[in-house]
Amino acid sequence: MGRSENVAELPGWARELLEQSRVGRLGMIDDDGNPRVLPVTYALSGLRLVSVVDDKPKRRPGEELARVRWLRARPRAALTVDRYDDEWSSLAWVQAVGTMRVLDVADAPEALVALAERYPQYRLRQPRGPVLSLTPARLVWWRARE
Repeated sequence: MGRSENVAELPGWARELLEQSRVGRLGMIDDDGNPRVLPVTYALSGLRLVSVVDDKPKRRPGEELARVRWLRARPRAALTVDRYDDEWSSLAWVQAVGTMRVLDVADAPEALVALAERYPQYRLRQPRGPVLSLTPARLVWWRARE
């Protein structure tokens, strides 16, 4: 297992995993103190990992979503990206742990650009947000193959 404090210090395979995976798992603490994990779209934006509340069907508007409320109250979060394969020698994961900022889309244009580069849906229809911006304090990674 490896460890760093900065995205720029990731080994090449770990950065490639972050750049090529389509979904990450966002871990946070809910209002009752329970751990929660949600699948999210994400992108690298400089040294941050960003996600956005998009227009997929939801019961509430972006600012009212539980994940936004939880992250505003308790901004410590983790984003895990993994590769699973039945051939276990291909297993790998990267996890970024840090502080999540909840931003208005107008305040995070570089995040929207990074997300639109990865997801064509965001080019067709810009998400209304908010943007979730994780600044890692620690990154850890592992893969089965050395």
